[in-house]
Amino acid sequence: MTTLPPAPPQDAPPAGWRRARRVPSLVEVFATIKVPPASASFWRKLLAFWGPGLMVAVGYMDPGNWATDLAGGSRYGYTLLSVILISNLFAMLLQHLAAKLGIVTGRDLAQACRDHYSKPVAMVLWVFCEIAIAACDLAEVIGSAIALNLLFGLPLAWGVVLTILDVLVVLMLQSRGFRVLESIIGGLIVLIFGCFVYEIIVSHPDYFALIQGLVPRPEIVTNPQMLYVAIGILGATVMPHNLYLHSSIVQTRAIEQTDEGKRMAIKFSTIDSTLALFLAFFVNAAILIMAAAAFHSSGRQNVADINEAHKLLAPVLGAGAASIVFAVALLASGQNSTLTGTLAGQIVMEGFLDLRLKPWMRRLITRSIAVVPALVVTLMYGEKGTGELLVLSQVILSFQLSFAVIPLVLFTGSKAKMGIFVNRPMVQITAWIVSGIIVLLNVYLLVQTFWG
Repeated sequence: MTTLPPAPPQDAPPAGWRRARRVPSLVEVFATIKVPPASASFWRKLLAFWGPGLMVAVGYMDPGNWATDLAGGSRYGYTLLSVILISNLFAMLLQHLAAKLGIVTGRDLAQACRDHYSKPVAMVLWVFCEIAIAACDLAEVIGSAIALNLLFGLPLAWGVVLTILDVLVVLMLQSRGFRVLESIIGGLIVLIFGCFVYEIIVSHPDYFALIQGLVPRPEIVTNPQMLYVAIGILGATVMPHNLYLHSSIVQTRAIEQTDEGKRMAIKFSTIDSTLALFLAFFVNAAILIMAAAAFHSSGRQNVADINEAHKLLAPVLGAGAASIVFAVALLASGQNSTLTGTLAGQIVMEGFLDLRLKPWMRRLITRSIAVVPALVVTLMYGEKGTGELLVLSQVILSFQLSFAVIPLVLFTGSKAKMGIFVNRPMVQITAWIVSGIIVLLNVYLLVQTFWG
């Protein structure tokens, strides 16, 4: 008679992990959205998985991106469009890996780091991630305050204080279900998209030069000043908190926990995020195109400040609504980023620390960390100070990016963790090349920022 080996205890870690996963990511919305069976039509399945990609795309068009895109367009015309395109291609690959990690392992990136690394290493990663989220929130606070100032003449200090109230808005939306949150974010993205379609039309860009700008040129690397701006665009485009966010929110879909069910989820989640990131590419490219057409062509080649761009748009383009539409898009961008930043903060704290705070408390802590420095700088230095603080927030995000990208590539390239869904050799090689480029360029950016 054959004796079967004893069954492992329920909380034993599966192969490849130090600890067992105990609580799902974002447990209150985990697997709450039904998906159709595999026999359903392509469009029904795509509609069921459509949404998380839009929430991820928000981070690629937040106020922190605006300053770098404005600087690139006003100084170098359409040349750096290729950098925005390459940055978005990098982002598409990394977001695909983040979605795959969440779907296959049932862990978000924060939980995966906590389960894989020793406690001291996990704590260091958590601290870096919290700093990055605070920096991202800082950009949202400043962007929203600037937009309120441009639209209603509200003093920047009051605008900064008012951003605390979005805690209540976020909580109200979360209580109505995850699909409602996705729909509102999608609506705001459509608003931003529409605003920049208008801006491109009234700015009358040189379309031939625009198409040429999508092709990388050697001078981007050989010109130190251009390289610095290009790296800033890359650092502002690929956001570390988006990797944590995406690996979690893909788990809101109630998929079949079979190889076929996971394969379908990976396929449609990748389509969802890739299409959404094309929208983000358009918005970032539109900001640079508008700056190139409005400022670079007219000899104003040092416009990198959001306030200055707003003041110059109407007289330069001869369209009275251009400045208003620009400010509306900025406000929508800031508020959209607030919603996704809230979720990312919750995911990171719960994943790394297994600590669950009430949502309003978590949101208040994160927003206070961002509001205090923004308020102090606004009161002491005004518009110039907030502009510099916005740039600093992007430098901080660049520093943290490597600490999110490298674990992601390691985990998804591990057969012990991913099983049959492990990255194929070509995908893994490409992912490591992208990671290496990101690490090297961000180190260069940091050195130039503080010692250059």
